[in-house]
Amino acid sequence: MSLFISETEKLIAEEFQGQGYIIRPVADSNALERIQALITETAADFLGSTFEDPETFLNQFHQHIDVAELNSLRLHVIRQMNAQAWFRNSYFQLAKLALEMLVGNELAMQLRINLSIQLPQDESSLLPVHADVWSGDSPYEVVVWLPLVDCYRTKAMYLLPPSADERLREEFGQWAGRSSEELFRRIENEVTWIEIKAGEVLIFNQNLPHGNRINQESETHWSMNCRFKSVFTPYGDKKIGEFFEPITLKAASRVGMNYRFPQLPSQSD
Repeated sequence: MSLFISETEKLIAEEFQGQGYIIRPVADSNALERIQALITETAADFLGSTFEDPETFLNQFHQHIDVAELNSLRLHVIRQMNAQAWFRNSYFQLAKLALEMLVGNELAMQLRINLSIQLPQDESSLLPVHADVWSGDSPYEVVVWLPLVDCYRTKAMYLLPPSADERLREEFGQWAGRSSEELFRRIENEVTWIEIKAGEVLIFNQNLPHGNRINQESETHWSMNCRFKSVFTPYGDKKIGEFFEPITLKAASRVGMNYRFPQLPSQSD
């Protein structure tokens, strides 16, 4: 099989399978600027405020809003960004080359892109430890995770590396009926805290346990996430047409999907 893929593809595959994720500079800086501008302007409009530097405004967002308003703001921004016809394609372009090497070139994309905002010391925006596949996602999916600000330590997310995940799965039955907090305490010393800068994009294996904790840093966390999979790999509970949409079908696949065998005369004719 290795004869059929490039050295670049081999290396990125080894990195992804070995650590459970890759981080790369975004592939389209213009698309990123357009996304950042929409998010920042929509958030500022919601507050009735102005800003000079988008990244400073987002990092210091906790100075402009309290936790009680945060979810309303988040839902408002999600509605606005998903209402833009160009938005999903721009998001895809940020990681297109890496997705094609890791997942394939006939892709299905999540219909709605998600947004995460976490103020410092905010206990209302926590994502307990989980693996998406535990709740019905296909094991063939990956997540494209985009920071809008530099993310580090508890301002970022954590991921359990594949080697540690193997050990956890061997003893997983022991954790049935126990809390997600107990499970996190079990893996706390083994997780990797993702360090990633604005202008970079993360693709991670959503079969691995991951989540976030209370943001103990002095800045606000902003990130987006969206799932991708190969169109022709098995689906979980999230089906094509309901959760996913094919975005890069090739001509031969369209021909094959639309082909109907000619009708033969029945024996009674």
